[in-house]
Amino acid sequence: MAEDNKQNQTQQHHHRHHHRRRRRKFWRIFWIVIGIVVVAGIFVAGMMYKNLRDTTNNMYTPVAKKTKSNKGRDLDTLLQEKKPINILLLGIDTGAMGRHWKGRTDTMMMMSINPKKNTTDIMSIPRDSAAIFPDFKQYGVTKINSAYTLGGVSQTMKTLDKYYSVPIDGYILINMGGLKKAIDQVGGIDVTSPLTFDNMGYHFEKGKTYHMNGKKALAFSQLRHGDPRQDYGRQDRDRRVVMALLKKSVSPTTLLNTKFLNSIADEMQTDLTMNQMYKIGMDYRKATDHVVPDHAQGVSKSTDNPKFGNMEIEVISRKERQRVSDRLRENLELQKVTVAKDDTGYNMN
Repeated sequence: MAEDNKQNQTQQHHHRHHHRRRRRKFWRIFWIVIGIVVVAGIFVAGMMYKNLRDTTNNMYTPVAKKTKSNKGRDLDTLLQEKKPINILLLGIDTGAMGRHWKGRTDTMMMMSINPKKNTTDIMSIPRDSAAIFPDFKQYGVTKINSAYTLGGVSQTMKTLDKYYSVPIDGYILINMGGLKKAIDQVGGIDVTSPLTFDNMGYHFEKGKTYHMNGKKALAFSQLRHGDPRQDYGRQDRDRRVVMALLKKSVSPTTLLNTKFLNSIADEMQTDLTMNQMYKIGMDYRKATDHVVPDHAQGVSKSTDNPKFGNMEIEVISRKERQRVSDRLRENLELQKVTVAKDDTGYNMN
């Protein structure tokens, strides 16, 4: 009997020992697998980071922001403290419809993004606004969209600061072809038409919401004639497209999507770094839930420019420029300042 008990104890001991060995072997294998997964994850993340870095480096084009309103502002500091920022969005009339020259700024929008209030104000500036460029005064009064043609993004920023006194913390420049690709990459956008019209083979009805791919969105926004509001109607449609794209693209998932970034890298420039774009996507994306569209309203005038000939321009009164400045600065949580007097010779209040 004693021998039987001893034998059973021996068998149980061997069983427990064997079980412990199997258990230790299981955990060894488990941690090896976990280690492989972690290393693989780090490798993939590293490759993703490298690809994203290379892509964003292709788009990264810093410009001088030497304006009075920008004095003392640093984008990295603003993002770190989650303070409101103002981003300039420029659309140039190249990359679509057979246009491949340097172009003018077909679209000009300042987007003031406030992560505390969760609001984004999108302010359109008429491309035909009358302006005298700070570094090209010899050209006299001409359209503001030529600032980019003459002096690039930097001259555009200087001109906007001259007339609106609003700091610009960063810019995004995209051509029409890039906009089309970006819309396709996010799976299309939903936009409600403000009027009934036909353009480029597409039909739109007032008040109806359409799911648009890139080509259809361009047809919607690029109507040249037939809008009773003329260029202000085009601005309205541009804002609708941009607002819809913002809501789908300003997210960490999209901003870290190599395919999305690669699709627009050759047709987009920005002075935002990859880290800055990621931080905006993380901390500011909720501000796109409440987007308030607006525009600077001008009065059409005719001018005879010695270098460009007779042209129709939009004269923005000082009162209207002050309203625009106040609106944007309020969302940026900045004190109001008095905008400069009109120097175009029209002397509109």
